[in-house]
Amino acid sequence: MKLRFHINVYLLAFSAFFADMGYQIVVGGLSVFIVLVLHAPVWVFAVIEAVSYGIGAFFAYIGGILADRYGAKKISIIGNALIPALSFTGLFRNYAFAGSVYVTGWWSRNFRSPPRRVLLVESTSTENRSRAFGLLHGLDVGGGIIASVLLISLYLLGFPFSTIFLISIAPLIVSTLLIVVTRPTAREKYIAPHDRKEETLAMKGILIATALFGFSYYSIGFPILTAATTDSIAYGLLVYPIFMSVSAAGGFMYSRIQTKKEIRQLGIFGYALAGAGALGILLVLITRVDIAFYYISVAILGLGTSTVETYEPSIISRIARGSVAGRGMGLLSVFRSIGMFSGNLVFGLLYFFISSEYSYGYAAGVAFAGAAIVLITGRSYGRKNA
Repeated sequence: MKLRFHINVYLLAFSAFFADMGYQIVVGGLSVFIVLVLHAPVWVFAVIEAVSYGIGAFFAYIGGILADRYGAKKISIIGNALIPALSFTGLFRNYAFAGSVYVTGWWSRNFRSPPRRVLLVESTSTENRSRAFGLLHGLDVGGGIIASVLLISLYLLGFPFSTIFLISIAPLIVSTLLIVVTRPTAREKYIAPHDRKEETLAMKGILIATALFGFSYYSIGFPILTAATTDSIAYGLLVYPIFMSVSAAGGFMYSRIQTKKEIRQLGIFGYALAGAGALGILLVLITRVDIAFYYISVAILGLGTSTVETYEPSIISRIARGSVAGRGMGLLSVFRSIGMFSGNLVFGLLYFFISSEYSYGYAAGVAFAGAAIVLITGRSYGRKNA
């Protein structure tokens, strides 16, 4: 039977599946563990997330550069193999130590992400690339769904977070082994971006917009914490599988859709939809309506995120090719991480010192700004590739 994609696409997609099945257990429980178990103030969780993404930007860029020099597969394996460091977060009762261990594993994840994207790019054609990234995201988040179900189930069964987090090591090992067995690939021919004005403008616009999206893209730990403190920890943890399920469904949907209107999809169904999700959470908090509407807003946020994760790397891969593909993916991660450093910090400070309503209002406004920028700057490139 003829495969729809190169075998590497499936190996990398399932590697992402097992990676998320592992580390998302820790990500999903981190805010509850730091704030409600270790009794740290909310701003401490915000700082942990900000440092994870902020300095993680440096690791992402270095990972991309090294992928161009030494090969995407080798660097992907090294980074992926170091992610299990965050699995030991629950062993520490001091939130400074716990946060430091978590951050170390997250930096390894950032280091791995650009090379893994390059490896996927090298295993696809431009025609099916966005669908391949959709499949990757779908399975990626699909693993996160299982992680969130495991997290809730083990918590309700009375397991301590130290044990729950350690369980994440096993799927992370499987994830690394799947990258190890990927096959050699050939690089695309490089065409310098400065020879293509529309693409250069589009790339700048996307990088600026992805930074703005990062400013608005607070950790999902905040919506979890909001629901946990409003109702119960179990209600809070339920946010995660809802977010993951819708995001995964979006990824699988995009894996079956071939479109040339990627810029428009990214702006409207990515950034703007994520902004609508944050706005929905804000309205729920203001009006105090049933929590079901809160979960609907989380679902909208998840769908917007799946669009961003599918089309951002696909568009960048068309512009930064060949021997600079790693640098292009590294820059994408850098701009996202810079935004998320500031976004989580501002979001957490607003949340702690003023109110959660101001935090979600801030996130919605910045996401809508990102949508406007990418639609305006990518207009010429979008028409050219329509």
